[in-house]
Amino acid sequence: MNYETIILTREDGIATLMLNRPDKLNPMSDLMITELCDVTNELKADTSVKVVIVTGSGRAFSAGGDLNAEIFTTPSSIELKRVLNRAHQYLFNLRIMEKPVIASVNGLAVGGGCDLALACDIRIASETAKFSVAYVNVGLHPDLGASYLLAPLVGFGKACELIFTGKMIDAKEAERIGMVNQVVPANQLTSATMEMARSIARGPSIAIGYAKTSIYESWNRDILSNQENEARIQAVVWTTEDSREGIRAFAEKRKPNFKGK
Repeated sequence: MNYETIILTREDGIATLMLNRPDKLNPMSDLMITELCDVTNELKADTSVKVVIVTGSGRAFSAGGDLNAEIFTTPSSIELKRVLNRAHQYLFNLRIMEKPVIASVNGLAVGGGCDLALACDIRIASETAKFSVAYVNVGLHPDLGASYLLAPLVGFGKACELIFTGKMIDAKEAERIGMVNQVVPANQLTSATMEMARSIARGPSIAIGYAKTSIYESWNRDILSNQENEARIQAVVWTTEDSREGIRAFAEKRKPNFKGK
């Protein structure tokens, strides 16, 4: 499928989804929201893809919602809710797809752009990146997941601070508080992201997909039901070819050759 606001590439089991409105810092228009829903549905169903990278073109990851777009200048709360409910779908797709998603944050990540990074499983940031849950700065409530996604990473107190003040933080501060996993020099961001993606793509993709689901579903379980879920899934993964290959490789003191089967 061809996209107007997104560039999608695939290589060696790794799909890179690049927001592509660099002249305006990759803001999310109605069309981009539609295309993000379409592309995440496409990637969710593509069994050849083992890892997804989300990034932005130019000097920004995403400046959030395009406040100059018609949807944001038209005073219709019903229409706004329709667009936001559609936007929630691509964020949900990133979270539920049974493959890891890495945000490669190359610059400014504000509002909905920050939420997009938070919806990914791992965040690697350029040292030039900056983050802001900026809704309060324009008199708004978070609308693309920050009130749900931020606190598990940084704690409730820090989440309240960032959401209530809308202040901007740099990449190092984001790393210090647990908002991002790793900060690298700007000229090393692509290589560091690909290194992480390739490392994961070489792994047992069935087990990793189940593990991602288990991690997020554990939020809604007590420890006993979580243990029962782990046992149920482990019994399934135990029957895979990757599991048998991993055990053989361990016994033979070599690296396993996983094939996602």
